[in-house]
Amino acid sequence: MIEVLLKTLPFFGLIGLGYGAARSKFFDEVATAHLTKFVFYFALSAMLFRFSANLSLSEIFEPRLAAAYLWGTGFVYGVVMFVAFWRGLDTPTAAIEAQVGAIGNTGFLGVPMLALLLGQEAIGPIILILSIDLIVFSSLLVILVTGSREGRSKLAVLKTVGVGLLKNPMIVSISLGLCVSATGVQIPEVVNSFLTTLGNAATPGALFAIGASLASKSAERIHVAAWLSFAKLILHPLFVACAAYMFFRVDPYPASVAISAAALPVAGNVFILAQHYGVAPQRVSAAILVSTAVSILTVSTIISAVSV
Repeated sequence: MIEVLLKTLPFFGLIGLGYGAARSKFFDEVATAHLTKFVFYFALSAMLFRFSANLSLSEIFEPRLAAAYLWGTGFVYGVVMFVAFWRGLDTPTAAIEAQVGAIGNTGFLGVPMLALLLGQEAIGPIILILSIDLIVFSSLLVILVTGSREGRSKLAVLKTVGVGLLKNPMIVSISLGLCVSATGVQIPEVVNSFLTTLGNAATPGALFAIGASLASKSAERIHVAAWLSFAKLILHPLFVACAAYMFFRVDPYPASVAISAAALPVAGNVFILAQHYGVAPQRVSAAILVSTAVSILTVSTIISAVSV
């Protein structure tokens, strides 16, 4: 575990650097927003496009892994929603809490960190997991939130989901990369070099942006944040592990990638969705802050436990 912890510390160190820069007001919220936009639309998109374009569909899509991750993530999603309804919350708030408990920071933190810790062979499974998070569970959130509000027809909900997917640069870059891969066309070396150089900015930029964004988060409703962080950091990887090892018999290596991805802290884009729909952004903010801080230890522990 100590060896894995030492390897993860530079990643969390970059997050801490961003947090300190923003907390000291050296890096303000406007600068953080612009850095996040650069990473989201350019650097990370270039990285995902290059990865997808240089992999075959068979290297990314593994049915048993997809089924195991879907089952484990869906199960924790259901558990968190059940607890939310038991506490008397409405459907939109329950859906947001379920998203917090089930969706990790795979794009900004998982792609660079897990590829380094688990090897380049982890990229295919990571892209599959990221695609499931973005396409299945982000769409489910939109359906639950918008569908539960009056005056929204089924057609309007589907349109909202479709437009949201088409406007997400991570989905677009992965899809375009897979299209290039399917054609069998080799990316010219000069283009590959350009994408590599731009994509290399994703790791430090994304981690710094995560830290800077945490500086504006508050720790209100700490008991709720603690429960949601527990669901994300402990229950989610536990359920994915049960599905991968016991139910779907996934090969050890891709199973370890999926469990490690499930152990990641709450994704920052959940806060963006909560703000967009006006549903409990404060508790999402607190859960992101708490889960990211605690994950320094839990992520290292879980990765060291499942590494093959």
